[in-house]
Amino acid sequence: MTHPNTPLWKKGDIDGFFGLFTNNLTNLLVMAGLLTVSLGMPAGIVYGRIIPAVGLSIFISSLIYTWLAYRLSQREQRTTVTALPSGTSVPHMFLIVFLIMGPVYWQTGDPMIAWYAGLAWCFIEGIIELFGSVIGPKVKQLLPRAAMLGTLAGVSITFIAMTPAMQTFHLPYIGLITFILILLNFYGKTAMPFKIPVGLVVIVIGTIIGWTAGQMNIQELRGALTDLEVNVPLFSFSGITEGFSVALPFLISAIPLGIYNFFETIDNIESATAAGDTYDTRQALVADGSTTILASLFGSPFPTAVYIGHGGWKAAGAGIGYTWLTGAMVLIMTVAGIIPVLLALIPLVAIVPILIYIGLFIGAQAFQTTEARHAPAVLLAVLPWLADWGRSQIDTGFGEAGISAADVGFDALAKAGLEYEGMMIFGSGAILIGMLWSTALVFIIDEQLDRAAVTIWTGAVLSWFGIIHAETVGLWIGWEMGLSYAAAGVIVWYFHKKKQSASNTTITEAGEDLPRRN
Repeated sequence: MTHPNTPLWKKGDIDGFFGLFTNNLTNLLVMAGLLTVSLGMPAGIVYGRIIPAVGLSIFISSLIYTWLAYRLSQREQRTTVTALPSGTSVPHMFLIVFLIMGPVYWQTGDPMIAWYAGLAWCFIEGIIELFGSVIGPKVKQLLPRAAMLGTLAGVSITFIAMTPAMQTFHLPYIGLITFILILLNFYGKTAMPFKIPVGLVVIVIGTIIGWTAGQMNIQELRGALTDLEVNVPLFSFSGITEGFSVALPFLISAIPLGIYNFFETIDNIESATAAGDTYDTRQALVADGSTTILASLFGSPFPTAVYIGHGGWKAAGAGIGYTWLTGAMVLIMTVAGIIPVLLALIPLVAIVPILIYIGLFIGAQAFQTTEARHAPAVLLAVLPWLADWGRSQIDTGFGEAGISAADVGFDALAKAGLEYEGMMIFGSGAILIGMLWSTALVFIIDEQLDRAAVTIWTGAVLSWFGIIHAETVGLWIGWEMGLSYAAAGVIVWYFHKKKQSASNTTITEAGEDLPRRN
């Protein structure tokens, strides 16, 4: 058997690289802003320890997925394989900052303790992801595609695309210009002048407009250049152990979020399969779990993940090279201390529209690659994410005002037409809730009511332990939701038995009507 000469770089990797690199760069800039501005953590911790460790974990992850793509190309005798995109899990970036590090920092006033808490949390999540590699492939076989891609569409529309969309329209003279260029290139197949990659075009044009319009500050740029220094990732296990001692009450949230992360990987592997590249689910989960643990050991509280958007980069012509080059460039930039310089040089609104494209692509793929009759199930999987995203926006607004929704009162908010408590219940554990109800609806549509009942009873178990519909995990945390799920499952099972009985009666009557042989 002859093996194809799998190229480690090809022309299509140029657009793929600028797209994926811009995606990772955007996330790094947002991450740095969240840590330094939203939390107020010292630059020494953020740029000296956390960001370089993030770069290392992304680099190692990119090498692993480059190798898996190379092996797939050799095994299937084709050179059209696209490597899986990877990077820091975007939803987790916000969750870790505001659910783990933020509360610890605000409670203790110690940025080191807050950082250690994030490291401990990340370590636990990596362990959970490795556990997911044992059951992940079987889960992928059991779950309908509508459930997996539907919940993926939910997170891409909300946490990936919505905030960038609002930022884009907030500064339209930058955002809309770069957004239309991205749409023209990726959807309209319109080449940029001199065939320059669109990712580079939007960075250059957005930066020129931003500085011309006075959106950027020269003093901040000078300060960033003056403080430029190399920071190598440093191995340390002590931070994790110290994090366990102070952040134990917060670490329980790593269980449902870890479950979310390996389901996210399963979803994204399914997305790659739909695009034509079938990767081994277990290998991807082991890669994610291992690089997440590696990240925590070197100082990053942020887990790695297979990224949304494989099909988008494949449609852009990317192969293997765009992934390893992205990882290498991210490592160089994070170690060399370039991120704060770029944060002062490039308007963030110039590059966030690339995230809108990813959201659009994944949302469309969920409908395009599933059976038309399952479209309602896809939409149902999106709804919990809308609730979770809406709740997070409200919490952020209240937090800036120094209050919480509980301070205002859930009943008062409900009287004003804001069902905050319903948002909290419906959105807590959004990925599992979306998959659960989408799966149940697929089984109902396909008239497999016995499977639908079992799916809903699974929701009862998850609810009782607070894994879904609750903000904390524990025994009998969600007993009310658990009883409701149990009752709903009984109703579905009743109609299953009734339908089964009617079917058996019909078969019996048909048999009695057949002529008897003497």
